[in-house]
Amino acid sequence: MKALICRAFGPPRDLRVEDVPEPKPASRGVRIAVAAAGLNFPDVLMVQGLYQVKPPFPFSPGAEVSGTVIETGADVRTVRPGDRVAAFVSYGGFAQEVAAAEANVFKLPAGIDMTVAAGFGLTYGTAYHALHDRGHLAAGETLLVTGAGGGVGLAAVELGVAAGARVIAAASSREKLDAARAAGAHECIDYTEVPLRERVEALTDRRGPDVVFDPVGGDVFDACLRCVSWGGRLLIIGFASGRIPDIPANRLLLRGCDAVGVFWGSFATRDAARNQANFAELFAMYAAGTIRPTVHATFDLDDAVDAIEAMRERRLVGKAVITVAGN
Repeated sequence: MKALICRAFGPPRDLRVEDVPEPKPASRGVRIAVAAAGLNFPDVLMVQGLYQVKPPFPFSPGAEVSGTVIETGADVRTVRPGDRVAAFVSYGGFAQEVAAAEANVFKLPAGIDMTVAAGFGLTYGTAYHALHDRGHLAAGETLLVTGAGGGVGLAAVELGVAAGARVIAAASSREKLDAARAAGAHECIDYTEVPLRERVEALTDRRGPDVVFDPVGGDVFDACLRCVSWGGRLLIIGFASGRIPDIPANRLLLRGCDAVGVFWGSFATRDAARNQANFAELFAMYAAGTIRPTVHATFDLDDAVDAIEAMRERRLVGKAVITVAGN
């Protein structure tokens, strides 16, 4: 089978599509013919050796896929060959086939396109877990989403609106904010043009947001920490800006606020039952039209390097997916 292979940490341009052996499922594992794989920022970091997960070489990036079950381990009970599924893996998804643990494989509801399904899981799974399990977002509260033009940011905007929150979207370009506005954001801020803290305070009568969803880090996180409301929850999703910020303890004390870590991948492994319940709710929301996951760009497997480079350079708006021919 063909897969995008990383043989040493370095720039994405060093990756190559190669022929590699087919994966073998464990006794509680599932082998899937990959139709499409979602691209996420951890993929960009992983191939450069900058992510907390460092797979043994050689490996393929790609943490979420959609496809068809072609083989199951002896102890698998929930899916069978021929089932249309989505699955989550730590890596290995940018390939024609992948092996996944049964606990991380989800039957797809009727009517969901394979390409959409490939880009649905990590972004909406992360956003749902962050806002509900970690942030306890309630109707009537104000939610600030930074990086709101990216895949996970747009998912947070949609889920925040669905929860009955007032959503303020912050991003680095008009194009990205247009996407956030289309996802339902009530207010938009371009933080390359105006100071983020000052604009958020103006929009909230200086009270600040109750919940902040921040996948950006760096200077954006610093501004969020200075404007979050008394008793607010600052959700730490990631560090797309490249700088991991320090958190002065006195800021938390003075605002009586919480800084809350969100690591969806670890949560999904540690509490698979809760994660399955979250996705049952997300699939129900999709069926009802409450959320409308959208793929903004697709790339063939042979062009996956271009996709990773575009994400590294922050040129993508919304979700990008790698499609696999023949599956």
